[in-house]
Amino acid sequence: MTSENPPASSRTPVPAASPGWRLTGDLDLFLDRGSVFLLSEPALHTVLLSVTDTLRARGLQAYGEGAPLFGTYADADGTVRGAFLWTPPHRVSVSAVGPEAADSLALLLADFGPDLPGVAAERATAEAFARSWRQHTGASAALGMRQRLYRLDTLTPPEPAPPGRDRVATEADRDLLARWYEEFCEALGERPGMAPHAWADSRIVYGGATVWETPDGTPVAMAGATRRVAGQVRVAPVYTPADLRGRGYGGGATVAVTRAALDAGAAEVLLFTDLANPTSNRLYQRLGYRPVGDFAQWDFTRRDFTATATP
Repeated sequence: MTSENPPASSRTPVPAASPGWRLTGDLDLFLDRGSVFLLSEPALHTVLLSVTDTLRARGLQAYGEGAPLFGTYADADGTVRGAFLWTPPHRVSVSAVGPEAADSLALLLADFGPDLPGVAAERATAEAFARSWRQHTGASAALGMRQRLYRLDTLTPPEPAPPGRDRVATEADRDLLARWYEEFCEALGERPGMAPHAWADSRIVYGGATVWETPDGTPVAMAGATRRVAGQVRVAPVYTPADLRGRGYGGGATVAVTRAALDAGAAEVLLFTDLANPTSNRLYQRLGYRPVGDFAQWDFTRRDFTATATP
């Protein structure tokens, strides 16, 4: 990786000068190079857009102490056709790219650290990267969560609505949000993306978490929403404690944050589901969400590092 400074005219898209991947630790430079590409398909690039937005708002260590790494992939005429970001200690997130680009990225990242925990990407890209990672590092790769990205068509609230009401979470809900976020991650078998209280703080500051409470004021579910980026908001996460499920509370909270996003001017509202959970997939379709594409997470376990970097 070469060290580069942002151009004087920051925010001006800068195409890569040669084909292949260009890596940087500079968030502004990454966005200068990749913004046109990322904004060309904002729904498919929702994770890259929302994570970079959080890094801007909360600092480069928002997701952990490790230094983030970014990259863009250009074709022969210098047009950016792919992008990735890696916020250690989490999985690398990659846009959809062809097998050749996935393979070259795996080889590059193997040189940075064979302990990469995994990859998250559009299904075919994730599979190609995982296959190359095995080849270049000798690590094992196991398919983890399979996800489906949904986009709102027409919001269709459930009838009847669950008892109670929604309200935007406040500082008084900080401990509750942190606990529920941690429980949500545990239920998925996932490492929290941020420290639980830091996550709660990051959502409270812009009204990005909504609590559903029963008529007596007892909180029973929550739904989060990202900041609006490129005209879109992604609903995440939606959580109801296990002993309160099946009563429509999560659906009520989802409708509330979806409506709030639309009222605030979002052009699109998105969400991911776990394909292993047919109940949530049916619920979101009943609420008016329609499939966009399938994604996958692969988890890597290091054996003996045998990266095959070209001499």
